[in-house]
Amino acid sequence: MDNRPAFDFPRPLLIDGLGLQLREWSDDDVADLVAIYDDPEIDRWTPVPSPFDAVAASAYLAAAEQKGIEGRTVQLAITTDGGQAQGEILLFRNAVDERDLELAYGVGPAHRGRGIATRAVRLAVDFAGRRVGPRRMVLCIENGNTASEGVAKAAGFSLTNDRPVVREAKGREVVLRTWSHDASDTSGSASS
Repeated sequence: MDNRPAFDFPRPLLIDGLGLQLREWSDDDVADLVAIYDDPEIDRWTPVPSPFDAVAASAYLAAAEQKGIEGRTVQLAITTDGGQAQGEILLFRNAVDERDLELAYGVGPAHRGRGIATRAVRLAVDFAGRRVGPRRMVLCIENGNTASEGVAKAAGFSLTNDRPVVREAKGREVVLRTWSHDASDTSGSASS
């Protein structure tokens, strides 16, 4: 059982700013979720199952809803107008230190290169800094994932000297480096 502090956000959760709307997933998002996650880069760098089809997407959304109800994880669709999901951002307590809030994200291949991930991370950092008050916000990024490292830098994260985080994903050991954002610096323009 997960004993980490639960999130208690108003639902439906909507975070708006920086030209984006981060919103809760719905059953209508299955096709968009498949377009986001059925991708070689997502498969390479995330624990999301591959291939990722409509059945996997439906199961993923059901699990996300349950974790949200339990207050363990916040999983939001990244949109520009509340409509088509172009990516996803997740917030959850860090397994190494529950005082830290970890973020993860994925952007579909058709929507990359537009700064969507960076803006979504900035919005989530601002929101979480105001609503949760973590010691710090972290991204755990596998060495060599230069796209995610670029997002981390652009969103104001710095590589830490923390011990590498080792996780098991898809039958292999994954070594992640921790990037930290000072939780006291939540400058941004988000509203919720």
